[in-house]
Amino acid sequence: MKAGQLRRGVAIMQRHSKLCVSTSTCMFGLQDWADLPKDLLQSVFSRLGSILDLLAFVATCRSWRVALTSYSSKSTLCTLFPPLLIQPNIRVHVPHPPCNNGHRHLQAYKVIDPAKQSATGLHCHIDEEILQTMRCAGPSYGQLIFYNRGHCVVVIPFRGTKVSPPRLPLCDDYRKLNWSDIPFNQKIMELQQLVTESYCSAILTAPLASPNSHMLVSTGLSLFSWPVGSDTWSELQCSGVQIIQIVEFNGQFIAMDLRQQIYTLEVAPKLRLQEITTNHPPDLTKSSQDPSKTSWLVVCGDMLLMLVHSCTSIHYNASVPFVRTVHYLDMSTKPAKWVDMEKLDNWAIFTGSDIRSTSFSCMNPEHWGGRSKCLYVARSPKPWSEYGLGNEPDPSVDPVHQHFRIWCHLMQPLWVYPSMLYSDGP
Repeated sequence: MKAGQLRRGVAIMQRHSKLCVSTSTCMFGLQDWADLPKDLLQSVFSRLGSILDLLAFVATCRSWRVALTSYSSKSTLCTLFPPLLIQPNIRVHVPHPPCNNGHRHLQAYKVIDPAKQSATGLHCHIDEEILQTMRCAGPSYGQLIFYNRGHCVVVIPFRGTKVSPPRLPLCDDYRKLNWSDIPFNQKIMELQQLVTESYCSAILTAPLASPNSHMLVSTGLSLFSWPVGSDTWSELQCSGVQIIQIVEFNGQFIAMDLRQQIYTLEVAPKLRLQEITTNHPPDLTKSSQDPSKTSWLVVCGDMLLMLVHSCTSIHYNASVPFVRTVHYLDMSTKPAKWVDMEKLDNWAIFTGSDIRSTSFSCMNPEHWGGRSKCLYVARSPKPWSEYGLGNEPDPSVDPVHQHFRIWCHLMQPLWVYPSMLYSDGP
């Protein structure tokens, strides 16, 4: 009897997926369901159709939300549904916005769920000043990290709140200069500092509220680590190494530099980079020197992938063929080697147009109406573009968008999973 009631409840939640995350009381007259077994509740998660359905389901009452936060395979759960798309270029009106919590101009922005092919009842709330003055290093554990001239801000996008770490221990001199009064050589040095900052990337090692969580920030010259809640940063100077991406893979952190060289990154007891010796397939070797090629890391289940996007023309007034090759890292050999991957089987990849944006992988996308062996690229003004992966290259008729992984000054549309899917607390 309870199983039948639960199935009807799932249907109710799917019809009410315009989220209102309030867990203080049970909704829809389902008070008697609060004591359903946790295992039974968790068995429903993978059968839902989207992230919004999942969030609406666990919003029913506190015990159902606890079933999600205590779920032992939340990382796997994220691969079952596509991430949500934040569109910072599209404002929306919200009748009852969250408390501004010290923000001067808190704005609401459009959020799309690809599984529903439409806007959601969920909105992204970001201070307008942050969007206009700071660069976005992308999402991490459901938070958005912004930075500008050594200042970092962590924004919880669906709540409109923020956390401000102490300022990075960078040189302050260039901020105080009267540019008309300084020598040319010094101007060059200060411009180099600004360029270095434009290559900044950042991630969290765990959710903000987790014990021993750190924020890692890479600039052109150094790696910094901030133990969340502390007053200081630790620094690792990286001579000749410019880290542009850090991902978490199988319980360790993997960093990649501009030359597509990869490293293991240790956070404790102190910051440490250790090079991983690998081969370099021809298209990877050339991609570090060819502006028409872009490479980045993607964690896909138990695989670490390198995606290489290349175009065969720079003529904007013609159809431009694209090629997207996929390599996986085989660490069973010494040295480790990148191996060509002809097809990605039942996976789809989601990425953004900013090179700092995090990429996500989704398993069996046909479950929610998506497409396997497909690259979903968040962009503007369209919500996203779709491209074939591996041995399924798609010719593109959108030459303006051929270099879609670039360093962007302002925040671009990006994919994100809500922080609730990473949280260990109710």
